[in-house]
Amino acid sequence: MAVLYEMAWRVLYALLHLQRALITWFRVHIWRWKRAVVALLLTLALGFHNQKKTGPVGKRVSRRVRWGADGRTLEKVPLHVGILIAEDEIHYTDVANLVVWCMAVGISYVSVYDNQGVFRRNNSRLMEEILKQQQDFLGMDSSKYSVEFLKNGTDKQEHQGLSCQSVVKVLSPDDGQLSIVQAAQQLCKAVEQKEKTSKDIDVTLLDSLLRESHNRPDPDLVLKFGPVESTLGFLPWHIRLTEIISLPSHIDVSYDDLHGALQRYTRCEQRLGK
Repeated sequence: MAVLYEMAWRVLYALLHLQRALITWFRVHIWRWKRAVVALLLTLALGFHNQKKTGPVGKRVSRRVRWGADGRTLEKVPLHVGILIAEDEIHYTDVANLVVWCMAVGISYVSVYDNQGVFRRNNSRLMEEILKQQQDFLGMDSSKYSVEFLKNGTDKQEHQGLSCQSVVKVLSPDDGQLSIVQAAQQLCKAVEQKEKTSKDIDVTLLDSLLRESHNRPDPDLVLKFGPVESTLGFLPWHIRLTEIISLPSHIDVSYDDLHGALQRYTRCEQRLGK
């Protein structure tokens, strides 16, 4: 009898996990289907044949004009945006598109993060994709939107950016919780060597240590992609005042999705404890 009960519980447990997986799958795919239908209707309404006549150069110019205008009309543009990918499947082109769109609307700092360290291990691949998409989207005008990549673990320049407007940083869990642990160890060592006393240690001191290795403004906005309701260790110390907006998936994400999130951000009222 006990064996039957155990088997029944295992079956129920497996069915529960299957149900959760199916719900997540339907949420993501229904979202994609809805967007595909809307995009098709918009294309038909605007006149697909007229759009084709403009050619690739004309399309680049019109997109660039629109993105620049969108950035100027937003009531507030975040200085630093975090792109948090909470999905098992990663599409580098879609992530690169998000980075380039952020550049085009005037966002100065973009951080890309996943909690498995995939972007950190494939940093060069992501950089190449960003430069490729930058050229595809912006064409000859891409030099005006040059991007500066930062080396892992430092804030030193890794790629060209003469008239740099945007800085891109790839993050992993090592930049979050591990940095807090290392700062705490540094303080303990300072006390042990009598360079500081326990009374000297406070939140302000810890904050200054953490910012020595993070020479960038805190993220104003984090865009979280995926069904997981967690920030998965994304810079826990630096997002105390950050607005977090969730989107179903980064796969096939569109510029309109990004612009809609930025519009939501402009409507957020940050009271800062008041």
